[in-house]
Amino acid sequence: MNIVLAPDSFKGSLDAPHACAAMEAGLRRVWPTATVRARPMADGGEGTLDAILHASGGAAARDTLRVPGAGGADVDAAVGLLRECGAQVAFIEVAQVVGITDAAAMDVDVGARSTAGIGVLMRALLDRGVRDFRVGLGGSSTNDGGAGMLAALGVRLLDAHGDPVDATPDCLARLDRIDVASVDPRLAEARITVLSDVDNPLCGASGATMMFGPQKGVPQSRLREYDRTLERYAQRAEAAFGRDVARQGSAGAAGGLGFALQLLGAEVACGADVVADLIGLDAAIVDAAWVITGEGRSDAQTLRSKAPFIVAQRARRGAVPVTLVSGAIDPASLPALGMHFAGCFGLPHGPSDLAACVANASAWLADRVEQVARVFAAGRHGAHARAAL
Repeated sequence: MNIVLAPDSFKGSLDAPHACAAMEAGLRRVWPTATVRARPMADGGEGTLDAILHASGGAAARDTLRVPGAGGADVDAAVGLLRECGAQVAFIEVAQVVGITDAAAMDVDVGARSTAGIGVLMRALLDRGVRDFRVGLGGSSTNDGGAGMLAALGVRLLDAHGDPVDATPDCLARLDRIDVASVDPRLAEARITVLSDVDNPLCGASGATMMFGPQKGVPQSRLREYDRTLERYAQRAEAAFGRDVARQGSAGAAGGLGFALQLLGAEVACGADVVADLIGLDAAIVDAAWVITGEGRSDAQTLRSKAPFIVAQRARRGAVPVTLVSGAIDPASLPALGMHFAGCFGLPHGPSDLAACVANASAWLADRVEQVARVFAAGRHGAHARAAL
């Protein structure tokens, strides 16, 4: 048996390498001598930096810089640095700076959170000579359209009287004009590639606020208000930069940070595809009998280029069955998910609260994969028995 394990992180409980280890522990109870190839996945969100560093084989170094988090308090943000074709490249994971798992930042009202730390981080890297940025979006707690990042890079946000406007969702309601004359000139020399896990525009029914605002703490009663604020901000930002990007795919990623990065000229790439190429996923699948993937929670968004979906697509090319084992499965999304996976399974053995799910994630993941493997083994045995008749 050759089996490939390619899960994303289980947000808040297991990173992708530890998810692989738990899955392998369950498999070994069924096939002690199986060949298991662990290929930790990511799609631009939490865990992307670890996946990239792991795939680099030591060519990339991890560094840590202290920058403002979403709520204003400083955080230690890890970045990856390597040389590529003689130039220094920086890998930034947005979740390291303004991550939704930052409890202190989540205690700050979403209307007061900002992406300023991303801009501070980029300026520090520019000071070090970096001119090539790979930015993994996803897992953010912010909804400021990337205004905080732009302000930290020299963009001036002004009200009708010409006074500065704080780059937060609440304060952007007073925005009248954007001045880009003082934007850091070194950005003109920089190449920015966005690694995204969603293809949503900035505004509207499928935009940053309406789709992802509630999980960040935007009250239902204020969703349309925040969306309208981002729309006004986008109109002024596009006029100032001379770019029309609010409707582009991934503009709504990371609370609109994808929009702001595209204003700076960023190119957009599917984060999961980039990571899959880096870790050699296709080569690992070639002679595999089975692939197992998973994530913290699977729902309709999974099929919009999240890591498990990209794994399923690549396994399908090689006619290899791929099974989804996630922390939780949205029942309403099962019919759609079932069209792409050979079985979709959640972890809890029975009614459980979130704290129990997080605490037992590793053990429950091993148990669930063991049981799924026993079903898979029985199916293979039956097929071989019928073929022998």
